[in-house]
Amino acid sequence: MNKAITDGLVFMPQAFSGTNLGQWSRGDGVPGSDTYASLATAAFVPADADFGGCLEIQKTASVQKLRFMGQTPLPTGCYLRVTARVKAVAGALPSVRIAGYAARSNGSAVPGVDTTGDAVALASYGAVVEVSAIVGAGNREGVDLVWGSDAVYGHFGIDLTGPNGGVVRVDDIVIEDVTGAFLRRMMNWVDVRDYGAVGDGTTDDSAAFEAADADADGRRILVSAGTYRLAETVSIYNPITFEGTVTMPVDAVLNLTKNFDIATYIEAFGDEELAFKKAVQSLMNGADAESLDLGGRRISVTAPIDLAACVPNRTSYAQRRVIRNGQLRAENTGNWTPEVVTSTATYSASNNWRLTNVTNAANVPVGALITGAGVEREVYVRSVNFAAQEITLSQPLSDAVGTQSYTFTRFKYLLDFTGFERINVFELEGLEFQCQGYASGLALAPIGAVNVIRNCVFNRPAQRGITSIGDGCQGLLVDLCQFISTEGGAEVQDRTTVAMNVNANDVKIRSCRASQFRHFVVMSGAHNTIMGNHFFQGGASNNGGRTAGIVLTLRACNTQITGNYVDNCSIEWTNEREPEPDFSGGFGFAGLSITNNVMLSSDCAPWFSHIVVKPYGTGHYINGLNVSGNTFRCVGTYINRVERVDTSYAPLDFAKMRSVSFAGNTYHNIEYGAKNPLRVDHDQNTHATVWEVDTDNRLPFNGYAMGVEGLVTTTRPRDAANISGTTCPTRRRNRARAGTGSTWSGRNRCLGT
Repeated sequence: MNKAITDGLVFMPQAFSGTNLGQWSRGDGVPGSDTYASLATAAFVPADADFGGCLEIQKTASVQKLRFMGQTPLPTGCYLRVTARVKAVAGALPSVRIAGYAARSNGSAVPGVDTTGDAVALASYGAVVEVSAIVGAGNREGVDLVWGSDAVYGHFGIDLTGPNGGVVRVDDIVIEDVTGAFLRRMMNWVDVRDYGAVGDGTTDDSAAFEAADADADGRRILVSAGTYRLAETVSIYNPITFEGTVTMPVDAVLNLTKNFDIATYIEAFGDEELAFKKAVQSLMNGADAESLDLGGRRISVTAPIDLAACVPNRTSYAQRRVIRNGQLRAENTGNWTPEVVTSTATYSASNNWRLTNVTNAANVPVGALITGAGVEREVYVRSVNFAAQEITLSQPLSDAVGTQSYTFTRFKYLLDFTGFERINVFELEGLEFQCQGYASGLALAPIGAVNVIRNCVFNRPAQRGITSIGDGCQGLLVDLCQFISTEGGAEVQDRTTVAMNVNANDVKIRSCRASQFRHFVVMSGAHNTIMGNHFFQGGASNNGGRTAGIVLTLRACNTQITGNYVDNCSIEWTNEREPEPDFSGGFGFAGLSITNNVMLSSDCAPWFSHIVVKPYGTGHYINGLNVSGNTFRCVGTYINRVERVDTSYAPLDFAKMRSVSFAGNTYHNIEYGAKNPLRVDHDQNTHATVWEVDTDNRLPFNGYAMGVEGLVTTTRPRDAANISGTTCPTRRRNRARAGTGSTWSGRNRCLGT
């Protein structure tokens, strides 16, 4: 900035001449002050060897003043440098300094300001000494005369101090606008180009960025137009604005500590997908931000985002970090087609977490879904040992002992954490996974604890919403999420998509909604809580089939299913993770509590049931099941019962059943509503030694009684002679004596507690 150029202001005083010495004052330069015109001790020298035309003065006063009487303007924000060149020619050697008069608009002096610069002694005759001082309103570094905002103009020149009698010559005084020297301090930004950045896309500008940041001191850094290559990790600790863009190697991190938001990263890299990756990289490498806020933006994703590839310097992460508030949208680029590999492998019950002798093991992708004979639902490749030709499984197989061909299908996910070894306490909040029917949603790391997925929407995933390929779901919290299927128009039995699966323990799935998947959740862990969710899987066909909304794959699951809306789907309880599925010990099917749920079915086949136990081997039994406080209702038709045993592989052993409680449930359009303990009202109108009391198929799973808690007669028992019996009933094997001449027993169709 130069006011002489931009505003046409005149700062330069008149040059000395033989006719204008009346414009130079011996005082402060104000009107009426004495001048150097016709002064005997002053004269104009037209041809000095060093100065050309100059003024020669003999010092006769203690402070010999020389001031230009013209009003030199001092605009607000403008800084002027006053320069004088002086030499001694005879007599005593004085000192010289820049001096001035600070004037208000009315000509009065501005009080309390410094009007003189530093004095410089003239040490020898004929030697030219230059003195200068900068004057301006602001108290900035380098400003000698700080005059504040009251000064409107000045009278500038020099003072001669020291001994009198000496003769000096003074060159024409120069006043110039040097405001440009203060622009960096006056403006709230610095430009990286002023620190050596080239911006040609080839030169490494990392050092220039860091130098600009070091000098900014709270001001904004401007990355002016250009393409800047940053070959190394760069951390910026001041605000930054991008007109140009940057390029970086994959492993180099750009930390924008004062502008850690997706909008700034998009400006920096010029590509929103790359910007998201680099922002996540910074999030997991810096300590200045706990979350990446997408600001409600939609990021178009053209290919699966491999988070481990985005952060190649880390194999694990265990600090709380959050990605929130935006959309990830899968674009139709052809990059979402699942990778399918077929290989032969051997499975052994004694090594039930591995496949061995895997042909072409190097071609099998980590995170692939495994299918084949004896492979049940949601078993994934956790890791691959190429050298040993082994695959580690997410879960054991069910009935696959021996050598056979397996198919490995690797789905493509919008966000994929499977490349990490471990991820702990990572949170996704308020994200919408717009899968578009092209991509799956989220794949978790092989190991992890207490990760959180909250307020997220998984919209039309092609295959899976959330996938766990190992124990990355330990303590997982899935809260307030919505899963919207892409198979809404498909018949139930034709659907293949799964909202989520988990393998580890202590999972909490709460207040979620899922529509028309094949399964809402496949759970392989224990000690889990499923609470307050609404999942529905009905179809258009009358008397149509239904699939499981919740699949529990462990016998001793210790799981609470409470307060859910279970809509046209079932809760299926299996032991499909056991390579040798026949019962050989343990608690049996134990630890499941299904309480206070709304369970609705409509237009489904009569054999449909909301609670299905499916043993994969013989000898199994239930040893701890609480079904209470639920509302069961069938609309448009009726179903036989709400609970049943799927005997596709084997029945349950009813003789070993223990702790099975069905109480406080409500049944509508259910033919046989189960209760246990079961109260039976029996009318015995004939005289008989044995009373047969039918349970009317109302004991759970249509089982039989293991005992009778009590027998109460409402009228007196009598024999054929009309004589009352007084003997209390006693139990003998499966019979209980009811009184003299009268006994009763169940018909092997009662299940007692």
